[in-house]
Amino acid sequence: MTASTAPQSLDALLAEHAELERALSDPAVHADPATARKLGRRYAQIGPVVAVARELAAARADRAVARELADEDPAFAAEASQLAEQVEVLERRLAELLVPRDPHDGDDVVMEVKSGEGGEESALFAGDLVRMYLRYAERRGWVTEVLDAVESDLGGYKNVTLLVRSRAPVADGVWSALKYEGGVHRVQRVPVTESQGRIHTSAAGVLVYPDTGEHADIEIDENDLRVDVFRSSGHGGQSVNTTDSAVRITHLPTGIVVSCQNERSQLQNRARAMEVLRSRLQALAEEEAAAKASDQRRSQVRTVDRSERVRTYNFPENRISDHRVGYKAHNLSAVLDGDLDDVLAALAAADRAEAVAGGTGR
Repeated sequence: MTASTAPQSLDALLAEHAELERALSDPAVHADPATARKLGRRYAQIGPVVAVARELAAARADRAVARELADEDPAFAAEASQLAEQVEVLERRLAELLVPRDPHDGDDVVMEVKSGEGGEESALFAGDLVRMYLRYAERRGWVTEVLDAVESDLGGYKNVTLLVRSRAPVADGVWSALKYEGGVHRVQRVPVTESQGRIHTSAAGVLVYPDTGEHADIEIDENDLRVDVFRSSGHGGQSVNTTDSAVRITHLPTGIVVSCQNERSQLQNRARAMEVLRSRLQALAEEEAAAKASDQRRSQVRTVDRSERVRTYNFPENRISDHRVGYKAHNLSAVLDGDLDDVLAALAAADRAEAVAGGTGR
């Protein structure tokens, strides 16, 4: 689920860009890294609009001059015609950029991958998905961090929580690419545990939401929390830490559970878990607000049910199929190695087309 910002006039965006430029040049702003990063993301987000607007203004001015000169000297007519075509292209480009966009596109993300139907095979597939996302992030130059992981006996994952961040503020950040990954992912293959060579179908669930923890507009009552501490564990549940540094926080009103065992101390794990919880609650609040506004809930799948799949990974045919946009390709091995560009581009193109047509966006 994503949300779209309300339409904003070009003059307002130009004024906001100038104000952000002024703010980001103030050393005092950078004393607060969270604020500086938030302003930097917004500045990067509207930067392309400002650049095209300025290019369009210059092209229009040049076109006017060329037309005046063409009245006196026909030799300038061709130049005036070329500039007129350039103005049309820039006007279309600017119109596309001014379409209300997802306000979280510049955000980093938290991803949760959970095994579902299929037992150990599902856990192995969840591990394949985790590696796919880690390799894709590496290709994009993003920074990844495993906040929590529970491994299965054969080396898969029962559940994993990942933090994926860009190295610098950008207009199209991690969320703009990975927001389409939420839902149930289905795999069809011969499991390693299958002795008869039969193809099995299992599934794993992916939940992805913007990492808004530091600046989420969410108040959490400590009385609504149950905090449990335990020892960090490795493969098969084996303890890898002699102290109870891992933290599990349950938000009682919603039932949301967040765990973190990546940091060295219990306090650090608690702080990080609280950031993830704020992000989850912020995403939930935005989803509920969007549902009330549209009378149609368009959310990520919350249960790992094969009937609610968004994508299928068919190993015998080396095929990947995204059921939301009808995308199919026979490069499954490359996709699982992190080559997600084509399938994500297909989803993004469908999202843009819907936004231009006046939809709400995926």
